[in-house]
Formats: sequence, C-alpha cells, structure tokens
Amino acid sequence: MVQAPSKPLTLAEFLQLPETKPASEYVDGQIIQKPMPQGKHSAIQGELVPAINGVVKPQRVARAFPELRCTFGDRSIVPDIAVFLWSRIPCDENGEVANTFSAAPDWTIEILSPAQSQTKVTKNILHCLKHGTQMGWLIDPDEKTVFVYRPKQETEVFDQPDESLPAPSFAELQLTSKALFAWLLG
Repeated sequence: MVQAPSKPLTLAEFLQLPETKPASEYVDGQIIQKPMPQGKHSAIQGELVPAINGVVKPQRVARAFPELRCTFGDRSIVPDIAVFLWSRIPCDENGEVANTFSAAPDWTIEILSPAQSQTKVTKNILHCLKHGTQMGWLIDPDEKTVFVYRPKQETEVFDQPDESLPAPSFAELQLTSKALFAWLLG
C-alpha cells in the first residue's frame, strides 16, 4: 500500500505541538530533534551560562538563557545558550520574563555534540546573524576550537589555548580557549 506524503507542518502548527526532550527545532519546514546533550556539552553549557550572567546580569545589560526557544524568520530554534540584551527580554503582564521569545538572540552559542551536524548548527547561527544577532559561537569540544561568526564578516577560528575569545561589545567577558576547555577536566 502506498501512503500519500503527509502535508508539512506550518510554523504555527509546529508551535502547537508538545515540547520534546531533547528539544525539536523547526527549520525550512522540517522538524529536527536536537541530539541529547552529553557530558562535554553539558559541562561547557553549565559553566558558560553563569560566567556570562556574572558579567552582564548584575548591571542589567543582558541575560544568558540555556536551551531557550527563539522563534523568528519562519524558524523556531533552541540555541544551547541565547543571550538577550536586557531591553530586548520580553516580559509578561507581571513584569517577569515571558515564556515566548519571538526574536533572534543578540548572541547565540552552540556547543557541538558528537551526533550533531555542524552544517545544520552553522545554518542556525547564520540565520540568527541575518536576523540581527551580533555574534555567534560554535564550540567544538572534541577539536578544542571555537568558531566565531559576526554579520558580514569572515568566520574566525580560535584553537590556540591562550587566545582571548571575542564577545559582543555589551559583554565584557574575559575568557580564553584554555579556560573554556578547562571546564571539561574532571
């Protein structure tokens, strides 16, 4: 028996579906489930979020969010870390952080997992840049490398231990590759 191909879901229909664990993303009309984070991914994410927030949150400059759904430009993605300028964080009627973020983050950070496609992750970072993101990081724990993306600029590669990693102008984060990957040590 031949089955008729199912009609692709729209973004609105995708957003009505229950959340999955790990999260699913809506990209180019397709639903793509992110791989389950593993040890290296979790270690870096768990240290990097508070490191960023320690620099930007006290002065209410920005805030880093782990695994936050961001829906914009006909995509719904879940960066490993999404950093939003304080003035761009949506609030609900109580003045609390809203549940829905309908904008690109100001800084998007992805940590590559072993089963994850670097191409798909890079496309999400480039999509963010196209929609107003100031900077994107792609962290590859296995290669001890950070790729830094900025709008309309050449990609920079940071793989030397003592190199300072660039951060957006609003985040005075002082972090070297060596310090970032030291978070992997047991």
